[in-house]
Amino acid sequence: MYKKINKGWIKHLDFIIIDAFCLQIAFIISYIFRQKVNGPYMDPLYRNMMLFLLMIQFTVTFFLESFKNVLKRGIYQEFVESIKHCLLVILVTSFFFFLTQTGEQYSRIILLLTGLLYFVLTYFSRLLWKRHLKLLGISGKGKRSLLVVTYFEIASAVLENVISNNYGDYQVSGIVVIDKDMTGQMIDGIPVVSSESKLLDYVCREWVDQVFINLPPGVFLPKNVMTGFNEMGIAVHQKLIDIAITNTQKCRIERLGGYAVLTSSINMASSRQLFLKRVMDISGGLLGCIITIFLFLIFAPMIFIKSPGPVLFSQYRVGKNGKKFKIYKFRSMYMDAEKRKAELLCQNRMKDGMMFKLDNDPRIIGGEHGLGGFMRKFSIDEWPQMWNVLKGEMSLVGTRPPTLDEWEKYELHHRARLSIKPGLTGLWQISGRSSITDFEEVVKLDKQYITEWCFKKDVEILLKTIGVVVYRVGAL
Repeated sequence: MYKKINKGWIKHLDFIIIDAFCLQIAFIISYIFRQKVNGPYMDPLYRNMMLFLLMIQFTVTFFLESFKNVLKRGIYQEFVESIKHCLLVILVTSFFFFLTQTGEQYSRIILLLTGLLYFVLTYFSRLLWKRHLKLLGISGKGKRSLLVVTYFEIASAVLENVISNNYGDYQVSGIVVIDKDMTGQMIDGIPVVSSESKLLDYVCREWVDQVFINLPPGVFLPKNVMTGFNEMGIAVHQKLIDIAITNTQKCRIERLGGYAVLTSSINMASSRQLFLKRVMDISGGLLGCIITIFLFLIFAPMIFIKSPGPVLFSQYRVGKNGKKFKIYKFRSMYMDAEKRKAELLCQNRMKDGMMFKLDNDPRIIGGEHGLGGFMRKFSIDEWPQMWNVLKGEMSLVGTRPPTLDEWEKYELHHRARLSIKPGLTGLWQISGRSSITDFEEVVKLDKQYITEWCFKKDVEILLKTIGVVVYRVGAL
């Protein structure tokens, strides 16, 4: 799933917060300079003045659109915009005091000095923060992995345009040159990671969040490549002159670097929706970690007595868009479980072999009716994954992350399961996980969840999951 680029005031929430912080500092310094005491917050009169200033600052920000195109402003333009913003804040504040006839209660020196210091602080803070964001993008520490697909003759220009206009939103992880095989070489410090013939296989196996396609006029990627991106749930950006078939994907026009692009993805979520989802994950993760501690105190001694060894089991899984992470569980199997897996493959309930499920798994501690079986029956072994949820590697609701060996078997349309953050539970689990033996049905349910996702659906799935665990219908 692709996160929409923020619009409106939330797009520059970081600058708004920095601006408010600068105003606070300017006011405190001005008050101490004039009154020769510790600070304004102990004085009810000036505490109210500070609240008025903050309210007016936010009002001016929204109505004046003080941060519109802030990332594109040069030093001089930012200087002018900062002066306009700060002057308006002070003038509106003065007018407010005049209307309420409270101006005589406050020091004019404090107000004027606050305005002067506010300008100096906010101007340099804006410049420094923009520089930080730009360096964050150039250093390759962006939050999302971007793969660039282009021609050799324009590769350098494309990379320069994308990287120089990146403010930490993504990192250019690789480039694909489709008119010649340059795999393993470097272009302007960016590795050429694949050729056109192996492009789909590379994207299927590696961490790629987004693909940016910039080809010369009249040149298009083969239809099967675009179809492959669609099947994998990859967010694809294209120059508007190179619009290709996007099938049923959701599309919107955005900016990427210095280009206007048509972005298509299996689904799109707003910042507000993802914020609510993350708040729910953090709240659930914190509560879950506390519960996990109590469960550890109860089950750790029992696990160790029944099967001496580590109480926690860790394993690398494949997360959102191919990013690997380590998952944690209470160990419900004997220490040699992974070694014995090969011997039991012939008993796998999943007929296509894409996942591994057994009836009466002999590797479980004490068997199906013993300690391990009890933990798995009531999903007690899953609780340590709350730590993964709290860290942001997983979500409370999503798709179950595959093991590395399962991932290696994936076909293109299977990868769509990885276009969203993996979860503890999901649509597949509440639809009767124990009775599903066809992996294609699992993929179908997971894609249905992703394409129809909304915050309300997550809440419904969580509530139904509780019923599944308690009443053991389609056990998790």
